[in-house]
Formats: sequence, C-alpha cells, structure tokens
Amino acid sequence: MWRKGFMVLLCGAVMLGCSQHDGSQDDDRIAVVGDIVERRAQFVQQALDADVSHLSAGDREALKHLVAAARSMDEIFWLQAWAGNPGFAPEVEALEGDGAEAAKDYYRIMYGPWDRLVHREPFLGDRAHPDGAGYYPEDMTAGEFEAWLEAHPSDREAFTSLFTVVRRDGGGLFAVPYSEAYREHLETAARELVAAAEATDNQSLRRFLELRAEAFMTDDYYESDKAWMDLDSDIEVVIGPYETYEDSLFGYKAAFESFVCVTQPEDSVRLEIFKSQLPFLERNLPIPDEHKNFDRGSESPIRVVDELFAAGDTRAGVQTIAFNLPNDERVREEKGSKKVLLKNIMRAKYDAVLKPIAGRVLPEDEADRIAFEAFYQFTLHHELSHGIGPGQISVDGRETEVRLELRDLYSAFEEAKADVLGIYDIYALVESGVMSEEILDSLPWTYAAGMFRTTRFGVAEAHGLGMVLQANYLLEKGAVELTEDGRFKPVPELFEETFRDLARELLMIQALGDYDGALDMVERYGSVHPAMAAVIEGLTDLPVDVDPFYPLGGIQ
Repeated sequence: MWRKGFMVLLCGAVMLGCSQHDGSQDDDRIAVVGDIVERRAQFVQQALDADVSHLSAGDREALKHLVAAARSMDEIFWLQAWAGNPGFAPEVEALEGDGAEAAKDYYRIMYGPWDRLVHREPFLGDRAHPDGAGYYPEDMTAGEFEAWLEAHPSDREAFTSLFTVVRRDGGGLFAVPYSEAYREHLETAARELVAAAEATDNQSLRRFLELRAEAFMTDDYYESDKAWMDLDSDIEVVIGPYETYEDSLFGYKAAFESFVCVTQPEDSVRLEIFKSQLPFLERNLPIPDEHKNFDRGSESPIRVVDELFAAGDTRAGVQTIAFNLPNDERVREEKGSKKVLLKNIMRAKYDAVLKPIAGRVLPEDEADRIAFEAFYQFTLHHELSHGIGPGQISVDGRETEVRLELRDLYSAFEEAKADVLGIYDIYALVESGVMSEEILDSLPWTYAAGMFRTTRFGVAEAHGLGMVLQANYLLEKGAVELTEDGRFKPVPELFEETFRDLARELLMIQALGDYDGALDMVERYGSVHPAMAAVIEGLTDLPVDVDPFYPLGGIQ
C-alpha cells in the first residue's frame, strides 16, 4: 500500500513538470551500494499510535483532515529535498534483484538517493548531492549567488527569505515565493485545514487552522504562528515551513513539515514549572549581560504529546523527538516559543537505540546508570534552551539575526548550544532547588551514551556535527575519559564547569555573529575522534533510529 501511494505522490509531481533532472543513467540502471541491506537495517520499524478515545467526534474528524494536509507537506518536501526526485523515483521503483527492496525503502527514508548518515554520499547512482537541495538551481554556486546580490542589492530580501526558491532564467536568477512554487500542494493542504477547522469544536484550534490556511497562500506566517502559541487543544498540530537544515548551502530556506499529535495533559502539567524558570535561565547564561535577551517573551508553553502522524522534513532520516517553535524571532520576542516533547517517539528511541548503545560504550559496571527520566529531562531542557540566548543581534551597527550571520553553520551551532545549555541549565536548576539532585545520578551517563546515538547521524547532519563538537571538547577537557578497553567514562565532577565553559564559547559566537569563529571551532572539533569512530564502527549491528509507521487507529 505504501509503495502505491508513494508512486502516486511522485508521479503527480512529474505531471506538474517540477523535475530538473530525468534521473537517467548511461546503462539505464541505477548503481546500488553493496551494503544497502545493512544500511536499511539501521532503521527499525516501529508502529506509532496514540489514544484518541478521549477526543470529541469533531476532533477525530478533524484529525482525518489534518493527516491529509500533512501528506501535502510530504509532497512538497520531496521537491525541496531534490528537484530531481520526481524523475528519479520511477527508476528506483523499477529496481529488481538482490537489495532492490532495501534500496527502495532506504530511498524513502532518506527522501532521495543520498545517505544522510554518511556525509550525504550517494547510495543510488553516483550523482553528487546539491548543497542547495531543491531550493536553488543545481548548478548555482554560492559565489554566483553572492555576486548576483552584489550586483542586484534590491533582490537580497527575496533571495534570502525563508519562503522563496531561487530559480534560473537564462543567465539570470530570480526568486519565486513558496505560495507560487508549491501552489497546487498548498491549495490542497489549505482546503484540508479549513475542513479540519469546520470539524473541530475547539475554538483555538479552529483559529490556528484558518490562519495557517491563509498563510499558505500569502507566505506570511506571523499571525498563525502567534495563534499556534495560543493553541489550547487536545490536538497538537504543526504544519508549514520551519527548519532550515536542508539548505546546506546557506541555511536560508525553510522546509515543509508536519506533526499531528494528541496531548498528554498530565505530563504537560508536570513540566509546566520549568517555563517560569526561563527568565532565571536567561540571567544565568555565562556571557555578559549586554548579549542576553531579557525582553524575549516567556509564555513558552510546554506540551507532552504522542505522535499520531508526521510528514515532510521531520521524517527525513533521523526522527525528531522534540521541537521548539516557532522560529520567527518576532514571535519569540512577543510570546516566547512552545516546547513539544514527542513521548512515544522518545520511548521508542530509548528502548531500541539508547539502552543497547549504553551497554557497548559505557564502562560495563556503569551502563545501567542511564535512565529514561534523564533522557526525557535532557530533551526538555534542550528544547527550552532553543528559546534563550542570542537571536536578534547587532553586528557592526547592523541589526540582523544569528541565523543570517552563521549561515550554513547556524543549525549545527544552534543544536550544540541547545545540548550544552540543556546540561548546564539542569545543574543550575538543581542548585536552585527547582529540580531534585537525583537527576544527577543518571544524567552524565545518559548524556555520554547519547553522544554516540547522535554522532551516528553523521557530521553532515546538524545534530550530528553539533554533538561531535561537544564530544571532542569534553574529551579535551577531561569531562569524559577513555578507559583502557576503549569505553567512554563520564567524569561527573567536571561536568558543570566544562559545560559552562563550552556554553560561553558557543553563545559568544552566536552573540557576535562570528562566522569565522564558528568555522575555526569546526576545524578544531568538527571531526569524529578516532576512539569514538572505532566504537561507532562496533555499533553497526544496532539500530541508528526508528522507522515509524502509523496505524492511525481510531480515525481511519
């Protein structure tokens, strides 16, 4: 059933004439890497469902439309990941012989023929991955882009916008708004959102969905982002263009994604105490006050949810376990940001991935010191940390954003910052009495095992590179030690100081918009440590991540 639906999806894209590449090979066959079966086995299938029995009939009906709208996000993201996907997909589907089914599955998981775990190297064919994904002409260089803006300064705003694609017209370049480039898919999604709004009996959900449907047609997400912050519903839905990880050329362009979730109200209430601590955590940042953001909104609701369906950017390769949105700095200044933890995804990853890794990488007598609660709290405080620290900054008298100054390195440094502050803030909250000291009995070991879980994503992925920076720094400072048998032992008494120092370095790079400083840090710490690489090589029989599928029980 999936295969048929996938091909219908992509064939539809072909009919729209979106492909820039016909995917043909000289011998009419796609070369497949020899270890494709092993690569596919890195992702363990996991059914994800959620209890919807407590929802009203109207909300269950709304969920059907929200899932349909989410599928449109998937269609758009296939084009954003690579404009050549529509032409290449039929050739993938035609593969036969040993490894063919694994290759088809891996293509689905990776949203294209490049391995997101291995520096985006091709596993189908030999075509190099375009750094600009599907957002720019495939033959366009960063130099050509910058030269064009130098000669046409009036184009800068449109070309660097989150919500445009750049296309070539003869010898020139021009920007196309998302609302035009993906109009057919966005119109379909908008209709489904309106239908969901009509079905639900929750007023805040209705308002968000109506505003988001309008935003699809205007590329103006400001009002709908604010409405999403005000959402008070048993359904938690994210749908639209958000993260910029896919644009590895500049980090300018937002990718479409969707989460359709059902809330866990008891867990959400339990964690609400932490949002009131955000002003304290901002004050506690280990940087001069002039670089702190005391005016940023602090509403910052926290939601714990079970994922019912996901699509688009969030499904590509490694699965998201939590998120902190929206990314619009104007909304963050006014209202803060919302932290959402996907509990069923977290539990699946902890059981299937983190626990087995801990048994291999930690000292044998310390492997059982990891705990789901530590993983859960670290994830929460990672997301909280996205909402503090520099956002809008001034560089040489020019008002700008960290995102724009750090460009292609922004995502990795933002993820590293969130990880580091996540640990640093937990220690601060323990010292202030907000959290129990008990969490420290498992946190260093859970973090140390998690270093390997994340590094296995590859340094081409933002979270992977961000973690490699941390791991090398901790090894250099002695906060993590190598044992004689090649295992990694956390040194808890050095954690607080080391994470404070690393937080300061990362935050100052962001505060100053210091791209050269970021590049220098990548050169110093951005390669996987040989001892770490050796351990990772011994984890090949363990899953890297889950490959979720969705029964959609209770709604379809």
